Amino acid sequence: MQPIPSSELILSPNGSIYHLHLLPEQIADTILTVGDPNRVEMVSRYFDKIELRIQKREFVTHTGLLNGKRVTVISSGMGTDNIEILMTELDALVNIDLKTRTPNPSTRSLSIIRLGTSGALQQDIPLDSLLVSEYGIGLDTLMCFYNLPQTENEMAIGKKLQQNLALPFTPYAVACDTDLKKQFAFDMLPGNTLTCPGFYAPQGRKLRLSPKNSEYIEKLVNFNHKNFKLTNFEMETSGYYAMAKLLGHKILSVNAIIASRINHQFSSNPQKVIERMIETVLERV
Repeated sequence: MQPIPSSELILSPNGSIYHLHLLPEQIADTILTVGDPNRVEMVSRYFDKIELRIQKREFVTHTGLLNGKRVTVISSGMGTDNIEILMTELDALVNIDLKTRTPNPSTRSLSIIRLGTSGALQQDIPLDSLLVSEYGIGLDTLMCFYNLPQTENEMAIGKKLQQNLALPFTPYAVACDTDLKKQFAFDMLPGNTLTCPGFYAPQGRKLRLSPKNSEYIEKLVNFNHKNFKLTNFEMETSGYYAMAKLLGHKILSVNAIIASRINHQFSSNPQKVIERMIETVLERV
């Protein structure tokens, strides 16, 4: 097998993967991810022991022990472009021999749980609740560059959303890992999470610039395909779900609902619900 060229698999001088600046032995099989680099410490302070702290750019990694189990928490930054880098390089750490630059003969599957914040699209989703993304639906174009396998129903969801929003591309839909859902989110609100390629117009916000589609939020709220509705939106989940499916990893996105877009409300204490989300997931690791 020909080695992967250095222009494709980029390594740092110490042999670590380029963007994450990590070596294979520095990550655990269970990985918690957060968007904000400052939130890594909010998770790792619960560890019994922290054996590793590494930072490069927005990617901050802490690996340690929690109740005798090795766990990694890492920040991704915002957007599915960052998620593509994160997921690809995590996969390279466990499924490519970085010294020979060749894929390992057998693959290893990681369990990855995103701990993120999100805004509700439906009135019946309470502010400060915890929601698990049964599906991630991508309004980003990341999967235009990959061959993502989808079921007929998933493709139908994307096509209908494309028609409703008059988009020049077809959104994609990907399901979560059901085993992780049973372990970490069995008592959380189930939802279908829309991932947007931005925070303002792509999420229907208006400051000095107005969204191109004046009925954008209304169309998202009222979207319905065979009782499949959109419950909340953020900026990473679909990228996680799609990359995990392509690479063979287990994935789950847990959302702290800190805004209600339909009710025009924002949590009075977002830190409290974020802490509750972290504590709930860590208790189930």
